[in-house]
Amino acid sequence: MAFQPIVNTTTQQIFAHEALVRGVNNEPAGQVFEQVNDTNRYRFDQVCRTKAIKLACELAMPSLLSINFMPNAVYQPELCIRTTLAAAEQYGFPIERIVFEITESEKVEDLAHLRSIVEYYHARGFKTAIDDFGAGYAGLNLLAEVPTDFVKLDMALIRKIDRDQVRQAIVRGIVQVCRELSRTVIAEGVETDEEWTVLQSLGIELFQGFYFAKPAFQALATPSQHLWR
Repeated sequence: MAFQPIVNTTTQQIFAHEALVRGVNNEPAGQVFEQVNDTNRYRFDQVCRTKAIKLACELAMPSLLSINFMPNAVYQPELCIRTTLAAAEQYGFPIERIVFEITESEKVEDLAHLRSIVEYYHARGFKTAIDDFGAGYAGLNLLAEVPTDFVKLDMALIRKIDRDQVRQAIVRGIVQVCRELSRTVIAEGVETDEEWTVLQSLGIELFQGFYFAKPAFQALATPSQHLWR
């Protein structure tokens, strides 16, 4: 795993760290996911959860821990969550500090099932997020049907937003909708000061991206202090 911080630039604190899968020699996620298929998807999902929690504890992570999960790997949430609960208990990581991000890499055919997963996770004390909103399969239906705590804007909406009034209008609308739904927006993939400035003006407080810190392999990255305003 590598960890990348999500920062709150209003409070000037690290809000969370996202666990990003890597190979044992820091190979990129793409190479790892090439080996995931129907026969090992469930096991892969479970091992990633356990590994992320174990490393977070070893690194004394003080923030929320954000873990991606593959919706199509979860058949019965009460069974699939057992490994996570056991790891949290074994390593002493509070479950209320775990956020499960719904990845957009797979199309979810059964939104009702996904909603039941999210509701079950909430009932057990976990938080949830829609990842890569605005790209892939993470669209308005997912926002309407699945009541997550956070919505992470895809970097395709963020890139060069300071020079694109269309993207500004879209993000402004998403922020307003999420505000009315009591969901917190996170802008991911932020790479420039200009992007950050515009996103702040649109009411976003939580950010993730190379502009703040690159993922650190089996370590906690520290955002550059000059970025705090």
